[in-house]
Amino acid sequence: MLQQSVEALVTDKDGFYIDGTFGRGGHSRVILEKLSSQGKLLVIDKDPEAIKEAFLLQQQDERVIVEHSSFAELEQLAGKHSVMGKVAGVLLDLGVSSPQLDDAARGFSFSREGPLDMRMDTQSGVTAAQWVAEAKEEELIKVFFEYGEEKFSRRIARAIVRERELAPITTTIQLAEIVKQAHPAWEKHKHPATRVFQAIRIAINRELLDLEKALSEITELLCVGGRMVVISFHSLEDRLVKQFISKQERGDDYPSDMAVTQAQLNPRLKRIGKQVRASVEEVALNVRSRSAVLRVAEKIA
Repeated sequence: MLQQSVEALVTDKDGFYIDGTFGRGGHSRVILEKLSSQGKLLVIDKDPEAIKEAFLLQQQDERVIVEHSSFAELEQLAGKHSVMGKVAGVLLDLGVSSPQLDDAARGFSFSREGPLDMRMDTQSGVTAAQWVAEAKEEELIKVFFEYGEEKFSRRIARAIVRERELAPITTTIQLAEIVKQAHPAWEKHKHPATRVFQAIRIAINRELLDLEKALSEITELLCVGGRMVVISFHSLEDRLVKQFISKQERGDDYPSDMAVTQAQLNPRLKRIGKQVRASVEEVALNVRSRSAVLRVAEKIA
């Protein structure tokens, strides 16, 4: 969805844009191709490895501004760079990146042996191993059910509690095997630890909380006509984005029996087109794109 997302994002070649999830710079480089010499691009990422790549891009292109931070701090960063209400577009490509998944040392993959880390920012926060060791059984159940939508959350949580009393759970394969043994019904073509690993990653990185905060700040950042482009990779993220856009389209809440005009409702955004999913061709080239959903909204007031 690289081309679709950037095409939807860039409507002013002289504008100020924000890539809130730099990763390894795939989207940023295409955005820069569409900007004039007057355009600017602020790139943000939690991951120190991503920020190293961002600084290399900055050395090549003076239009790039780099911030090692979270997109949850969008409003603060916009204030720092004096662009509040002047941003032409914000892009968020959510979830874990391919380089993070492919690096066993990061601990995101249940199929590669590595330390049970899972932090987006390896310089701060609690590791997955620490969280698994310290979380109470009820918290494990809640996170697996709410963030992983895992219907066997209780059974898996009990197994983790039982096993951690025998020995510390410190590696990805160790945790994946515990979940595998505890899981009574495997989905076809899906590892039984998939949902649990997703849930732990979301929890320790505050992914949904950060997304909620970012969405609440985006409309204030954007100029009229500025766009928000979000690529989600699971239903929890996409639901938050969809509901946010719908609420901003409706505007303020009034009692159902109160007669008000559409203008009085003060809608802030309008959706641009329908949701977009990866094409068959894109999925064939990158199987991880099969669950991606692209949504676009434009500020109208």
